[in-house]
Amino acid sequence: MIDDHQTLALVLFSVFIAVTLGITTWVSRRRHGSAEEFYAGGRLFSPIENGFAIAGDYMSAASFLGISGLIALFGYDGLLYSVGFLVAWLVVLFLVAELVRNCGRFTLADVVAARMRECPVRIAAGAASVTVSVLYLVAQMVGAGSLVALLLGGAGQQARTWMVIGVGALMVVYVAFGGMRATTWIQIVKAVLLMGGAVALTVLVLVRFHGDFNALLNTAAERSGHGRDFLAPGLKYGAGWTSRLDFISLGIALVLGTAGLPHILSRFYTVPTARSARRSVVWSIGLIGGFYLMTIVLGFGAAAVLGSDAVRTSNTAGNTAVPLLALDLGGGAGSTGGTVLFAVVAAVAFATILAVVAGITLASSASVAHDLYASLRRPRGTAQDAQRAEVAVARIATVAVGAVAIGLALLAQDLNVAFLVGLAFAVAASANLPVLLYTLFWRRFTTRGAVWSVYGGLIPAITLVVLSPVVSGNQESLFPGMDFAFFPLDNPGVVSIPLGFLMGWLGTVLSPEAADEARHAETEVRALTGAGAA
Repeated sequence: MIDDHQTLALVLFSVFIAVTLGITTWVSRRRHGSAEEFYAGGRLFSPIENGFAIAGDYMSAASFLGISGLIALFGYDGLLYSVGFLVAWLVVLFLVAELVRNCGRFTLADVVAARMRECPVRIAAGAASVTVSVLYLVAQMVGAGSLVALLLGGAGQQARTWMVIGVGALMVVYVAFGGMRATTWIQIVKAVLLMGGAVALTVLVLVRFHGDFNALLNTAAERSGHGRDFLAPGLKYGAGWTSRLDFISLGIALVLGTAGLPHILSRFYTVPTARSARRSVVWSIGLIGGFYLMTIVLGFGAAAVLGSDAVRTSNTAGNTAVPLLALDLGGGAGSTGGTVLFAVVAAVAFATILAVVAGITLASSASVAHDLYASLRRPRGTAQDAQRAEVAVARIATVAVGAVAIGLALLAQDLNVAFLVGLAFAVAASANLPVLLYTLFWRRFTTRGAVWSVYGGLIPAITLVVLSPVVSGNQESLFPGMDFAFFPLDNPGVVSIPLGFLMGWLGTVLSPEAADEARHAETEVRALTGAGAA
């Protein structure tokens, strides 16, 4: 039987879905079918609007559900995710945002193709972007499954499966009919809701402990079952050299991965100028910084108020810590306050998942259509006809990407969503970041170097994940009954990221062709001044 707080949450879910579908319908009537409209929303958003949308893209289910859950279970070691996600924005601000906006049009491959032979680099960069996007989508959908399992009182595997399928279907509708304009407005609405919900919960946690953060930490340590070790490094990553190296690998992936995320890079193309892109990042840093500080309070608050064992009992990966914390802070099960607060937080988490998956799906469909399809098929007819065909392919790709993400999410339902996002960041930092930095800053970089850099990071990253304990070897793996975990680390970043840079350098020095000095000079001028930017 569904309780009052579950009923109210379902009602709020329905309201959010109705509002977002209304936005999508309104936008779909105004679109004119151009690639710029579908991929970049006509480049009409202001820095403030885009800053909120970027923050909405970045503050995902992994942040709201996963990070708080990891802190509630592992204390200090869970803080790495909050710190890593936040520090990563300095890399984006100082090295990427303005230059990417000036050099590209819609995707990462546009930046690389500006000074390389287009076909090979677009295929390589497009394949890497789709891979990263699918991994990120899986994390969001796992969060959706965890949320509905809690909402329906542990209704079982079937309910979680249908929730994942439902989220996948909605994201297809948002992207296929609304494009970037609808996705951006959904992100803005979601960012406002999420910040409001996080602020309310943080205030309630601090009020519970009379504003004494030291008392909050001490209580969390007492109720964690680990005592003072809960507040010290090593609870999750201190068992031996393997776990310590995993800690380093994860940190590198989180800090460097953001600058290679396709759905974040595509956000810089929705504003009219590079200056607007930079101001968008400044706005988003303020919002994201405040949010990640609040996840620390919420994580330790869940451990202090609920106890780590209660969080683990509800969901072994900790993904339901925040909704359970909201229920207790509001007065507990059966109280009006608990009912309302639980429902609001659950609805905000659901809105977070829907908005983020829409942004990621749009980025992946853009890579399929604008990079892979456009490279492999010679356009026919006028430029306008080619654009219409490309947008049609992007809509079809949306369905295909959604289907793949749903299938993988159903396999990974018992993994922590923040951990899954860590894998996506590792792949992004291995395959996308090296080629992007080499293209922007290395004069001698060649087409062979670009292709080797992408595949030299992508293939090892995926291979090492498959051969890691994430996939097999223990009871928490995707396939617990099998054991082919020959790579000891959960996160491959410490190996695959240097390989991406190394292969880019090696491909360049072994390339039979010299770098095109004229195209590099043109790209450099455009990157630094914005002259000729789309």
